[in-house]
Amino acid sequence: MTSFKSFQLELDTRHDKYERLVKLSRDITIESKRTIFLLHRFISAPNGEEILNESEVKLDAVRRKIKQVAQELIGEDVYQFHRAISPGLQEYVEAVSFQYFIKTRSLISVEEINKQLIFTAEDREETTNTTSSSHDKQPHTWSLKITPVDYLLGVADLTGELMRLCISSVGNGDIDTPFELSQFLRQIYDGFTFIGNTGPYEVSKKLYTLKQSLAKVENACYTLKVRGSEIPKHMLADVFSTKTELIDDDSLP
Repeated sequence: MTSFKSFQLELDTRHDKYERLVKLSRDITIESKRTIFLLHRFISAPNGEEILNESEVKLDAVRRKIKQVAQELIGEDVYQFHRAISPGLQEYVEAVSFQYFIKTRSLISVEEINKQLIFTAEDREETTNTTSSSHDKQPHTWSLKITPVDYLLGVADLTGELMRLCISSVGNGDIDTPFELSQFLRQIYDGFTFIGNTGPYEVSKKLYTLKQSLAKVENACYTLKVRGSEIPKHMLADVFSTKTELIDDDSLP
């Protein structure tokens, strides 16, 4: 009977930790989405530097949430709780890679993302949930590594944001960005096709959505190249929106 009570205590403790991680992952997802919405204003904002600075503040807040996740996982097998935190990490990858693209016009690597997720034991109050035994063994620094699958899924979601950025830039009269985005998205798509069906199921599932985003951007570039001089700049965004709706309708079974 004593053994079963210890099993019950262990299972309850693990379940409570899982639920805390799910809540943290949800908070990370919400804050990351808010950062993405903010970055979409970069094209139309009079001072883009202020938008980037504000997005950095928001991402710092997200990283503080990820720090709490890392503290919860001290001494634990990360993969036992991976399903709880994966959605939030994917959204964070999407947000930080979107910001990085706006700054540098390139794709951030998983190594650079993981460098930002190395934390130090500064906030002692955040470690009160850990047991005394794990507290004694707690390192001065710890990290939470983004897995390759979460990175790939986050990059795949990034392509949808870049497609929206393409349409927004055209609406603001910027006809150079769509061609730049088209080239960038084509390189990402080529990289994903190398993985093909040999990778995880979630990655191959995202490949279809990625292809749709690329098709919409390429269609915008085609319209700009062929009919750009015929259509007034203030009407280009409406034309592209109509064409993307037609592409979505054609893709439905």
